[in-house]
Amino acid sequence: QVQLVESGGGSVQPGGSLRLSCAASRNVLSIMSWHRQIPGKQRELVATITLGGSKNYADFVKGRFTISRDNANNTVYLQMNSLKPEDTAVYYCRMVTGGGLDYWGQGTQVIVSS
Repeated sequence: QVQLVESGGGSVQPGGSLRLSCAASRNVLSIMSWHRQIPGKQRELVATITLGGSKNYADFVKGRFTISRDNANNTVYLQMNSLKPEDTAVYYCRMVTGGGLDYWGQGTQVIVSS
């Protein structure tokens, strides 16, 4: 079993920045990703990073968000710049292991508002 704990959410004005962190309880070879859910909408993929560091982003965050990982500390990050009100959502961290196990964090709220 792996626990994922997100942190770093909060309230910020449009154009501001936040850095989300997701700490895993143990080191597992895995693909890590960030997802978000806006009230009334389905959860959507924001960014993915493989164990080797290959990254993919949803079109709506390209050029603004950066995903990274620190394998030594079992942590994945999401640097969010140029935030927009439409980025307001609960952000979730996800781990998919090489064996196909799927873990989610509890989510962290991001509010972008003036």
